[in-house]
Amino acid sequence: MNSRLLVPLAVAGLLLGACAPSTSTPSDSPSDGGDRTGTLKVWLFDEPNRAPKEKIVQEAIAEFTAAHAGAKVDIQYIPVETRGARFKGAFNDPASAPDVVEFGNTDLPEYAAAGGLADLGPAVAAWPEGKDLGADARASATYENKLLGVPWYVGVRALYYRTDIFTELGLAAPKSQADVAAAGKTIHAKKPDLVGVAAGGKYTFAALPYIWDAGGDIPQINSPQARAGLTAYTSLISPEICPAQQCADLTGGKTVELFAAGKAGMAILGNFNRGAVDAGAVKGKYAVVPLPGSKPGSIAPAFAGGNNLGIMRNSKRPALAADFLTLLAGAKYQTRMYDAMGNLPTLTPALEQVAAKDPALKPFTDTIKAGTKFVPLNPGWGKIDAQSVLPTMIQKVVTGKASVDEATDEAAKQIEAALKP
Repeated sequence: MNSRLLVPLAVAGLLLGACAPSTSTPSDSPSDGGDRTGTLKVWLFDEPNRAPKEKIVQEAIAEFTAAHAGAKVDIQYIPVETRGARFKGAFNDPASAPDVVEFGNTDLPEYAAAGGLADLGPAVAAWPEGKDLGADARASATYENKLLGVPWYVGVRALYYRTDIFTELGLAAPKSQADVAAAGKTIHAKKPDLVGVAAGGKYTFAALPYIWDAGGDIPQINSPQARAGLTAYTSLISPEICPAQQCADLTGGKTVELFAAGKAGMAILGNFNRGAVDAGAVKGKYAVVPLPGSKPGSIAPAFAGGNNLGIMRNSKRPALAADFLTLLAGAKYQTRMYDAMGNLPTLTPALEQVAAKDPALKPFTDTIKAGTKFVPLNPGWGKIDAQSVLPTMIQKVVTGKASVDEATDEAAKQIEAALKP
C-alpha cells in the first residue's frame, strides 16, 4: 500500500537526500539523494520462462511510478551466463551502469572487491521491513561489515525420498545421517536398478552440509572436522549405495533428473526443484524431510543460495533506487514472486505467509530456521568454484585416486592460495 512506500521515501530524504543532486564522484553508500525524476535503470536476470517474473515486476513498476511523479523504470533482463562481463563493463563505465541490479549471492565478493556496489546499510535501516531480514540472509549479503545487497529470495536443499519404496521396504523417514546411509543400502540391495541415494561427486552443495554438520568449513577443508564430514558424504558414493561409475560424475542438475525419473530412492534437492520432480515419474510418490545431521533429530546446515538486489555505487538516483529496491524486495512482492516463480522469501513474515499456504514448504523452512551456511565471502571463491576444487576433491576420494587426507590437503593448498588477499 502507499504508506509502505512513502515511509522509505520520507526517511530517504533524511538519510540519503537533503542535499544537492549527485555528482560524478561516487560515494561508498547512497548518501546523496540524487535526481528524483527521470528513468531508473534496472538489471534483472533473465529466466527460461520470464513471463511470470516479468508480470510481477511490471506490477511493482506500476505501483512505484504511481507514487513517484516524473519517474520511469527501464528494466533490462540480462542472461545469467554473461552477467560477469556485463557487470565488469558497468563497473568500468559508470555512465552506462544501471541503478538497481539483481545478482547472485555468490557473486557478492567479486563485485564488492571491484567497488561497484553501494552500501545499503542506511537505506535498509530506514526501511520498516528491513528488520524482518533473517540474520543468515543478511550475513550472506554483507562484505567487510557493509550490507551490499538485500536478499530477494533464498533456496535451500533437503532430503527427497520415495514414499512408495520406503513403504514397500518397511523403511522410516531418515532422522540421522546413519539412517540415510542404512536406508540407501537397503534400497540398492533390494532394488539394484535404483541407487539408494543419488549422491553426486560433482554436487558440491550436497556435500557441504555433511562437512558443515561435522564442524568443518571450506577455508579449513583439511581439518579433522571437515575430513569427518567428507568421509560421511563420500561413503554414500559406494557400491552398496551409489556406485562410483554412476555417481562420481553426478552433478546437481543430473541428480534432479535421476530422482525425477524414478531411478533413485533418495536425493538432496532444493525447494526450487519441486517443479521438475513433479513433472517426472515420481510425482505423488515422494516426500521431503530436512537433511538430517549426524545426531538423530538434528538438521544439517544447508547452503543458502539465492539472489540479491543491490544499488550500483555510481547510481545518479540512489534515493529513487532505494525506494524501488525496497518496494520490489518487500513482503508484498516477495510473496507474489513465490506464487509466480516458487522463490522462497527472505523476509520472515513473507516466508511464514507462503509456508502457511503450502505445507510442502515445511522441510525447507525448518531447514532455514535451523541455520544455514554460506561459501567464503572472499573474491577468491570465484576461482575456487571455477577450478572445481571441491568437486575434484570429492571425485578423487570416491574413485580411489586419493585418500580423504590426501585429497583435502591438496584442496586446502588451492583454497588457501585463492583466498589470499
